[in-house]
Amino acid sequence: MKRKLLSWALLGALASATCYYLLFQPGLEQRSVFSAVRCPGQTVVIDAGHGGEDGGAVSLSGVPESGINLSIALKLDQILGLYGVAPVLLRSEDVSLHDSSAQTLREKKVSDLHNRVAVIEAAENATLISIHQNTFQGARYHGAQVFYANPELSLPLAQLTQDLLRQTLDPGNTRAPKPIPDTVYLMNHITCRAILVECGFLSNPEEDLLLQTAGYQTKLASTLAAAWLQFQELEPVPTTNEEA
Repeated sequence: MKRKLLSWALLGALASATCYYLLFQPGLEQRSVFSAVRCPGQTVVIDAGHGGEDGGAVSLSGVPESGINLSIALKLDQILGLYGVAPVLLRSEDVSLHDSSAQTLREKKVSDLHNRVAVIEAAENATLISIHQNTFQGARYHGAQVFYANPELSLPLAQLTQDLLRQTLDPGNTRAPKPIPDTVYLMNHITCRAILVECGFLSNPEEDLLLQTAGYQTKLASTLAAAWLQFQELEPVPTTNEEA
């Protein structure tokens, strides 16, 4: 099992390098040119947490997490695309997804969350990967941690993702996946498989700076992509009505 996990990590690293060459070299436009030829009938929904006026947590260096979340989400989208997966991005810009009728910041946050839930629930056989950054009073904590809402649906993917994040990025990370708190609206109002990944602690000086680098963001995205792809090999393929 460990050897297989490591092979997926190497595969993810290769994908990220190829993705960078094709999509992020100076003079080349970022583009989405991939079709869903892998995992047909299933949808990966990528949620870059927060956005717009809601910047989320702010790092020690004054950077809001919303931009970091978006950078990782865009890289994850492109890497999965190299494997024929066509994800749904809840946002591809630094914007809130609220209705135009929302006026106050609170109204915008509520509307944004409701709209995200609606998109996720409308997706066919969806799996949500929600990307966030952690923070804490004090600088001693670091490392990624995965949360899940529905244990029966989501715990296997959460455990696989946590294991792969530890093995590829932070061997000393002893964190285990945890149930999401009831206070997290998005994760508690959807019915599909879902994980929320706190990629690191913005309250830790070293990790704060690391999370802002394109290289580490690409490693995170590659690992999340590798976890999803391996999970598809472990899960039985859903049977459609035509196949029944």
